[in-house]
Amino acid sequence: MISNEGNEASAPRVGVVMGSRSDWETMEHASATLSRLGIVHEVQVVSAHRTPDLLFSYAEAARGRGIQVIIAGAGGAAHLPGMIAAKTALPVFGVPVQSKALNGMDSLLSIAQMPAGIPVGTLAIGRAGATNAALLAASVLALHDPSVATALDTFRSDQTQTVLDNPDPRS
Repeated sequence: MISNEGNEASAPRVGVVMGSRSDWETMEHASATLSRLGIVHEVQVVSAHRTPDLLFSYAEAARGRGIQVIIAGAGGAAHLPGMIAAKTALPVFGVPVQSKALNGMDSLLSIAQMPAGIPVGTLAIGRAGATNAALLAASVLALHDPSVATALDTFRSDQTQTVLDNPDPRS
């Protein structure tokens, strides 16, 4: 488990987990977005199928360690976000990782089709979903943290200005 660099003195507030190392290609966008917003987070591989005991202990201990939101990325059968949500009352945002077999639709449906009572906020497949999961986590934190609210407002303002500064798609 690693915390984002430069903020080791602060406890992570967001957990970014994924089912395998290969999911990092997608989930690194969640981590980069959280870092850009100055949100201390941790990153760890936690497999629902290969390390179920680790998954249970991670989810059960997260709140006590200061984690406030969990972003879970998984591909294929994509049980990780739902299993984490079953073991914690923290908000869990699921990111479907694009799979080779069904191009991520299997992941999306596995995460989105949670039974009533075990919610998982499901994002888009791939990079956009990972980035938006981080922004959604920031929105949750911003409810009680003015510095995160300011960082999020600045991010959104910068995004708007970039579009306004570049209106011609040919350049």
